[in-house]
Amino acid sequence: MREESTASETVRIPVTGMTCAACQSRVQRTLQKHEGVADASVNLMMGNATVTYDPASTSPLALVEAIRGTGYGADLTPPEQTAFEEQHVRDAAAQEEFHDLRRKAIISGIAGAVAMIVSMPLMSDASMAVHGGGAVADPFMRWTMHTLGPLLQSALPFLYAAPAGVLSYGLMILTVVVMLWAGRDFYTRAWAAFRHHAADMNTLIAVGTGAAFLYSVLATVVPGFFTARGVPADVYYEAVIIIIALILTGNAFESRARRQTSSALRALVDLQPKQARVLRGGKESDIPVAEVVAGDVIVVRPGERVPVDGMVTAGESAVDESMLTGESMPVAKRIGDAVIGATINRTGAFEFQATTLGSDSVLAQIVRLMRDAQGSRAPIQRLADRVSGIFVPVVISIAIAAFVIWFIAADAAPAVRGFAAAVAVLIIACPCAMGLAVPTAVMVATGKGAQLGILIKGGEALQRAGDIRTVVLDKTGTVTEGRPTVTDVVLADSSQPENVLSEDRVITLIGALESRSEHPLADAITRYAHERGLMTATPQEFSSITGGGATALVDGARVIAGNARLMQEMGVVTDAMHATADRLAAEGRTPIYVAVDGNVAGIIAVADPIRATSRDAVQRFRRMGIDVVMLTGDNERTARAIAAQAGIEHVIAGVLPEGKVEEIRKLQAAGSVVAMVGDGINDTPALAQADVGIAIGSGSDIAIDAADVVLMRGDLMGAARAIDLSKRTMRTMKQNLFWAFVYNVVGIPIAAGILYPATGLLLSPILASAAMAFSSVSVVTNSLRLRAARID
Repeated sequence: MREESTASETVRIPVTGMTCAACQSRVQRTLQKHEGVADASVNLMMGNATVTYDPASTSPLALVEAIRGTGYGADLTPPEQTAFEEQHVRDAAAQEEFHDLRRKAIISGIAGAVAMIVSMPLMSDASMAVHGGGAVADPFMRWTMHTLGPLLQSALPFLYAAPAGVLSYGLMILTVVVMLWAGRDFYTRAWAAFRHHAADMNTLIAVGTGAAFLYSVLATVVPGFFTARGVPADVYYEAVIIIIALILTGNAFESRARRQTSSALRALVDLQPKQARVLRGGKESDIPVAEVVAGDVIVVRPGERVPVDGMVTAGESAVDESMLTGESMPVAKRIGDAVIGATINRTGAFEFQATTLGSDSVLAQIVRLMRDAQGSRAPIQRLADRVSGIFVPVVISIAIAAFVIWFIAADAAPAVRGFAAAVAVLIIACPCAMGLAVPTAVMVATGKGAQLGILIKGGEALQRAGDIRTVVLDKTGTVTEGRPTVTDVVLADSSQPENVLSEDRVITLIGALESRSEHPLADAITRYAHERGLMTATPQEFSSITGGGATALVDGARVIAGNARLMQEMGVVTDAMHATADRLAAEGRTPIYVAVDGNVAGIIAVADPIRATSRDAVQRFRRMGIDVVMLTGDNERTARAIAAQAGIEHVIAGVLPEGKVEEIRKLQAAGSVVAMVGDGINDTPALAQADVGIAIGSGSDIAIDAADVVLMRGDLMGAARAIDLSKRTMRTMKQNLFWAFVYNVVGIPIAAGILYPATGLLLSPILASAAMAFSSVSVVTNSLRLRAARID
């Protein structure tokens, strides 16, 4: 059960400049240590920090300053910015980032090709022996010198005739330009991290390429310093440029892939209509949606989107609500029915009155919920956080150790080999993949869920849902349709005829009483009384007895309606009607006793048919290895009759709301991870107690607020889909973390030269940069597979 302090507040702060898990970890640790902060979660994918804090001890501005103190940018989202506007800003920034990275990658790639060509005449015989000859096999360098070299020498003889100094200085100038333009962010961010006594991915890239550049500058300016010591005065300008180009290329692919992970959220935002046809003063006029006010009458024609939320006042139609529920079949709309903004009117024209607008609209709330969910973190991310906190210092230490070992043990050109190995270690290490492994999966999964009409409130709910072993189902409105109807009215026999009430009188009294109740069964009785034209009385002194029924004073008579337990508590004798109640319950109907002035007056039976998909959903739970329990306040016989229709074996009946909570606690105490599926106000405590609360979206707003997962379609199968999606997402998260760790565990030792003693294989810094550039892309791509997952 999740408990939160009522005194705390939560703020979401955009953070700029983060590039890897180490950045994310540093910002998060700083916020968690900040005075007054109860919890802080930083999301690399979304580029934001979600902080729960005590407003008496700190403030959002102080939190912003704390983030800036780590070397990253931070600012508060303007309070007047809507969820739609915020998403548009984020999309524009992501698109601009991708175009900028792509432009820099292409130009630096061209520069790298030129640098490679110009560098060929500068490769000495000594470097050939070190990097490409004999058993020593740097695959990239060997291919370059033995295949490309002779071709270039015959095609561009003037290059080989040019003075080495001219070529070297030309390459140095080209490299400086690429470093200052295309690679500028790597160095400025690394410097910012250094000033704040930290290190991240940019540190590794900056140190690796910076060391190669400085080595090359020395070899260009004072080549004799190297040759006098038997070391070839080689330059690595082409390696610096190509490394930058490859890393930028990987970043561009990553940026594009990351943008695809939020495609579902963008699709929702794009659904918002821009214009509304408003009826004012008897005239129709098209106005911007932002100018619509509550109470405006809006006209919608076939094929048009409903511009805002409202209530139908004239006409009939069928509306496509698939963008909310995932259900492709249009929903019939008549006078009095609610319509939701951004849904599509398929057939007839109708008019409706605008109700909720702007940030209060259903679409805006869904966008806000999805945005917050995609910005949340799953607990499994903590492992990556712990590793990333020490990752960069460990990699730098390994690079230094690789240089020292090569310098001491190498049989030829130890300094050059040691230097190349150290640079390769720095370049191949990739903390990015660890930072993206979990949030990319969360983003894609929440988007996929939204397409299915499943709103999952964040990574923690996703992870818990993937571990569910028991599903507890409420009966009314969950297993059943939640639209009960009166099936029987049975009057009581009495030895005193003067005490026998007519059927109309009984319906009049109980109809008036139940008109004040919010229970679905009460709604059925009220509708039945309306249809019979018997809603003629007004109740007074109404009192609801939780889990029992209700009582009120109607036309001077004390009326009680409820179950047998309530009647017993009220001193009403019901023995003569027990057989009738048992028979009705055995038929799957709920018997409601009616007592007037202390005497039983009869029984009204209400039936609520099970949902068409309930039996299939129960079977699907079982196929997933999940136990199914039906938990209801209804009587035992009715509950078991309904459970039998749905294929549920384990039934707990006659349970009050607090009893539901206790039953869930018992299941949890037995070691089971429990999901509760419900829709009513009475389910709210149980939804909160369960490890995962799943609310039917057609239920009360309170139940939805208490839930971790909201099913926009009134369909129990959605709960099965949500759990299936969660299990698939957990598998994807674990795959991503596995490959992110394995990549670094395997790649770093290979770059250091661990395979050399057995195979003579060395790894070029250029190949290392290519591997690093695309490691994070592979993680994002694996997460994107969830978009195509068949959750049927």
